[in-house]
Amino acid sequence: MAGALQGLRVVELSSVHGALAGKLFADMGAELILVEPPGGDPMRGFEPFLDDEPGPERSLYWWHYNTSKLGVTLDLDDSGDAERFRKLVADADVVLECETPGRLAALGLDHPDLSASHPELITVSITPYGRGDPRSAEATTDLTILAAGGPVWNCGYDDHSLPPVRGGGNQGYHTGCHFAVMSTLVALLARDQSGRGQHIDVNMHAAANVTTEAGSYDWLVAQGTVQRQTGRHAAQVPTMVSQVECADGRYVNTGVPPMRGAEFGALLRWVEDLGLREEFPEAIFLEMGQKIERVDFSKLAEDEELQAIFGAGREAVNLIASKLSAREFFLGAQRCGMAVGVVYSPEEVMDDPHFAERGFGVEVEHEDHGQSFRYPGAPWIFHGTPWQISRRAPHLGEHNESVFGLPDLGDRGEREAPGDPPDSRGSPARKPKR
Repeated sequence: MAGALQGLRVVELSSVHGALAGKLFADMGAELILVEPPGGDPMRGFEPFLDDEPGPERSLYWWHYNTSKLGVTLDLDDSGDAERFRKLVADADVVLECETPGRLAALGLDHPDLSASHPELITVSITPYGRGDPRSAEATTDLTILAAGGPVWNCGYDDHSLPPVRGGGNQGYHTGCHFAVMSTLVALLARDQSGRGQHIDVNMHAAANVTTEAGSYDWLVAQGTVQRQTGRHAAQVPTMVSQVECADGRYVNTGVPPMRGAEFGALLRWVEDLGLREEFPEAIFLEMGQKIERVDFSKLAEDEELQAIFGAGREAVNLIASKLSAREFFLGAQRCGMAVGVVYSPEEVMDDPHFAERGFGVEVEHEDHGQSFRYPGAPWIFHGTPWQISRRAPHLGEHNESVFGLPDLGDRGEREAPGDPPDSRGSPARKPKR
């Protein structure tokens, strides 16, 4: 069954900043051709490595971010390779690049150059501050994106003697990539109407900034500074603790407390079913909460009764969590319609029964290692246009022959690639003409 982006051809200039965007395109069915420099992208040297043995084809980081992609090598500073790139783009729908502003223009490979003969082309540029800002030429990491963009200020612990904490998992890069993909999909819809492509300029710091929720707006509107809190939203006024140790020693986040009458009623029944009514005298406020349509937060600051009702909801949830195992609490909260979560390690996420039933763990064949490896899958299920990893990450220069009719990298007389010489796979399917 075809993926949602079947028939779309994307040419990606390899970069740590945009790798996830390319992966999202490729795993959703687009034919994605990844262009690396002859010596390989630095990501091939990122830890961790298979069996802790470094090598350009052994980086798990590289594997994860480059699934379903075809891989070629080009030196854009070489006139012959630059011409090969132009020919490759001439048959593409999208170019994805994260180059330092000015570099592609100096090579005659920027969007105005390429779109002059290919007006349907969509070019997506991901840079630290946008193309027009000179700071985009400065070195950038995921930490600097999140710190300057604002999310780092929002993340950390109630104890403010401790420094802020950067969220893990390349969230700065990922946020910019998600904006890039969403913008590209909109540009493709616009092209269906106008017949013309466009240049999309993604600002990673701006993308990070709009994820700060009330952080930026509290300051812009009221010059108020939110404060970070353990496992919950940063706020000007501290909120109740939501990280609770369960009876089995595991931790849960008790999430959003009840806000509607039906939720207060379900929570009250849960308290009573567990025999905790006498231990929880604030249950009277849960009874009162059953009679309201929902908590009106505009009145919460001055309405003491509403404060008591809302606070009792959080206290009841926290009490229940302390009496049950983490999984028992999670399942019970789900039955009550409340969003909570168990604090898992990455390995435990993959083995959770819910994720297992959804097929979140995906086996990807690595014929070069004679075995398959389990990868994280997609957070969504499309029944008509399924997501899938169609192939492992490409070896260095693996598809030079099938894409350009050139020998593999080791036979081209270019800079010698580390590790085993890449093998050639089958010729990529050509995209249908639009």
